[in-house]
Amino acid sequence: MKFARADYTQLLPTAFKGLSTAAMQVHTGTIGAELAELISLRVSQINGCAFCLDMHSTALRKAGVDQRKLDTLAGWHDSRYFDARERAVLAWTEALTRLPTGAPADALYEALQAHFDERGIAEVTMAIALINAWNRLGVGLQPELP
Repeated sequence: MKFARADYTQLLPTAFKGLSTAAMQVHTGTIGAELAELISLRVSQINGCAFCLDMHSTALRKAGVDQRKLDTLAGWHDSRYFDARERAVLAWTEALTRLPTGAPADALYEALQAHFDERGIAEVTMAIALINAWNRLGVGLQPELP
């Protein structure tokens, strides 16, 4: 991978490995790789990280996710391609990524509880936190697209 700016993968290999290890745990956890990728793609849309948009949309297409679902992700509120579980996750994703007024509303957390146990909620929240970190690295240090 080439970088327009500092190559954090080489300059901070332990930190890079730590983020990679944490991401791998989330992707192999109970929420499943597809939902973790969907979270990553939505956060990357919000944050404008081209590298991550390319990576996660490619992974979702390779996993067989319907292209129309991917095309309507930014408008998931109105798209028929997202079920109640995904909608709860996407609402939580947006609330934690934007953090406009602090903690997300209790109603958003309660919507998650209808679909996930505490471990699942922790995994969803960790997935959101991790992709936000990756996005800051991608937007700030500009790795080149493959």
